[in-house]
Amino acid sequence: MTIQMMIALAITVVMIVLVMIERIPFGAAPLFACLLLVIFGITDIKGAFAGFSNSTIIMLAEFMAIIAALEKTNFIVFFKKAMFSMANKGGFKSYILIILVVMLGCSLFGTGSTAYYVLTLGLLSTLPYSEKLPPSKVIITAGFATNHPLIPFNTALQYGIVIAVLNSAGIMTEVSVFKFAIVNLFLSMGFLVNCIIQYKFLPDHPTSEDCKDVDVVNTNENASQLPRWKELTTYGVFIFAVIGMLLQSRIGDAGYAMAGLSVAVILLIGVLDFKEIRNAISAPIILMSAGVIGVADALGSTGLTNLVGTSVAGMLGDNVNPFVMILVFCILTSLLATLTGSTIGTVYVFTPLAIATCRSLGLDPTAAACAIVMAGWCGHFLPIDGMPAMILGTGKYTAAQFWKFTIPQYFIRLIFVTVGATLMFPM
Repeated sequence: MTIQMMIALAITVVMIVLVMIERIPFGAAPLFACLLLVIFGITDIKGAFAGFSNSTIIMLAEFMAIIAALEKTNFIVFFKKAMFSMANKGGFKSYILIILVVMLGCSLFGTGSTAYYVLTLGLLSTLPYSEKLPPSKVIITAGFATNHPLIPFNTALQYGIVIAVLNSAGIMTEVSVFKFAIVNLFLSMGFLVNCIIQYKFLPDHPTSEDCKDVDVVNTNENASQLPRWKELTTYGVFIFAVIGMLLQSRIGDAGYAMAGLSVAVILLIGVLDFKEIRNAISAPIILMSAGVIGVADALGSTGLTNLVGTSVAGMLGDNVNPFVMILVFCILTSLLATLTGSTIGTVYVFTPLAIATCRSLGLDPTAAACAIVMAGWCGHFLPIDGMPAMILGTGKYTAAQFWKFTIPQYFIRLIFVTVGATLMFPM
């Protein structure tokens, strides 16, 4: 391990510790880490703060503003009434129903959709406090549910990567799309199992000052005060922004620009003024998400990911249990993807190593490729990415409360996806 690797890793550890101990304002730790990277010569100032021009961060900010506009429409009133009704009923059934509805929505948007988790968390943040179903129980579970499709048909990205890494290794075997979807379903069921297990142990507290002790039975929301044409225009630009997000993989940066134009329209017609837009873009979450990208890029550029992958493949040797081998690679892939901020890049490093290990053992590597690719999107036990950072901030969780849910979730999901992969694609 080089000196640069060690320094970058040490700075990353310091950043994570600062985030978790909550001694400095939320979002400040990554900025501090970025400055340290520049001071120690790991990266330059442009690279350290490149996250502030990152397309995902721009999309995150844009949808925060769009959600603020939606909150002035009758759509949000309808949503609140539906959620209030569930909160009034309370209990386990309502809790599970909310999670399943969010997972169903993820089926359409796909795994890892920035727009979808911003939309979901923005809506859930409006939930009032109720002893029957505290919002703190819902935000963390439904927030992560935005990453787990109930009906996994929108898996083209992950499936394409699996085919690509297998083909690059000279393996031209046909991978069933249906079986791949079933493996994804195993992952989602692992997430749901953790939600069920942890229901009784989730925190119980208000998530905002204005939602304490709200009587959900007698809560009456006033209808939107917007003129009908402004309300319809707001719906239209929201749909326009979502289409841009869904088409981004095909049309490139134009997809992000479509969301930006939506915000511009909202400003021009007076649904939100500039101050409201500025306040809607939650600075701490943006600072956290953007700052950590610079740290992640620096960590990856040192070559640490490749070093770890090669070392682990060598340590596993030729006598390791196939299930254990896949699980180890899943853990490493998800962990390094979270720390480096490069999910696809990390997947392309670790999957070929796992394939090579399988071939040396005389095993079919298809299961390993499927599980490890999916594992790339299964980190999130550290709030150093957009979605977990927003969940932590929106739900007002302590570090202990956050970890109590996310660490078991992390390992349960990886075990489930490994089981699913080995069942669907026998080795």
